Amino acid sequence: MEARNQTSASEFLLLGFSQDSVPQPLLFGLFLSMYLVTMLGNLLIILAISCDSHLHTPMYFFLSNLSFADISFISTTVPKMLMNIQTRSKSITYAGCITQMYFFMVFGGMDTFLLTVMAYDRFVAICHPLHYPVIMNPQLCGLLVLMSWFISLSYSLTQSLLILRLSFCTNWAIPHFYCELAKALRLACSDTLVNHILLYIVTILLGIIPFSGILFSYTRITSSILRIPSNNGRYKAFSTCASHLTVVSLFYGAGLGVYLSSDASSSRGMIASVMYTVVTPMLNPFIYSLRNRDLKRALQTVLGRTIYIQ
Repeated sequence: MEARNQTSASEFLLLGFSQDSVPQPLLFGLFLSMYLVTMLGNLLIILAISCDSHLHTPMYFFLSNLSFADISFISTTVPKMLMNIQTRSKSITYAGCITQMYFFMVFGGMDTFLLTVMAYDRFVAICHPLHYPVIMNPQLCGLLVLMSWFISLSYSLTQSLLILRLSFCTNWAIPHFYCELAKALRLACSDTLVNHILLYIVTILLGIIPFSGILFSYTRITSSILRIPSNNGRYKAFSTCASHLTVVSLFYGAGLGVYLSSDASSSRGMIASVMYTVVTPMLNPFIYSLRNRDLKRALQTVLGRTIYIQ
């Protein structure tokens, strides 16, 4: 591929799973199915929470925001991958790649913050139940979500603007199924020190600090649950946290698998990426609805109305 500078750049190549032996039609069917299930499941969660006044509580407010973030998160990567598989093309325009990076960072950051806020909500509900209505008031809940949006949008915009100043001289092939920031920075032939410093800072901000907050919350939650005298009381308290804890384990487990992998562009690294960018958003509605009677009842009501209208 001939040398090119930033001004003559027109596209990147997303190698994706094309280097593997998996048949492309099988990949297309698999990812299309997961995308449709994710969209339907999360839209139903949002609709059920919006229509049922009993679910207008902080926990479900955060859950509806998480469902919206999951829909947006998976929509930044999978539709383009499906289009490339269908057209047998690996290309994505330069502007399209920067745009995909931007929205991927925005909604990935929102997922991280919302999971942390939901852990704090469970901490207050179990450790300070009498003060819960006062602490988790609508103003605080709205402020927490707005702060999450502000931080995610600000970082993503800053990193995207820094990428625009880079030159990509020779290699435009990204060994991934989406425009992953770290992979793109490796292709630049200009100085990326500022980009990497910002990347490391935000990895701490969006990764280590929120995860530490979640661990702290669940340490206190576990301590409070163990002090409950009855087995039935302990079970009920733990059941309110089980769904969130499952989602956190999936999201952070897969995310850490990607960033701790020695070669994230390998099949193992890309499978880990699929886990937290595709599989986790798909499973969230099932995880939260299967163990939640109120949400199941609301979903049944919404589906019943839909069938009745039809």
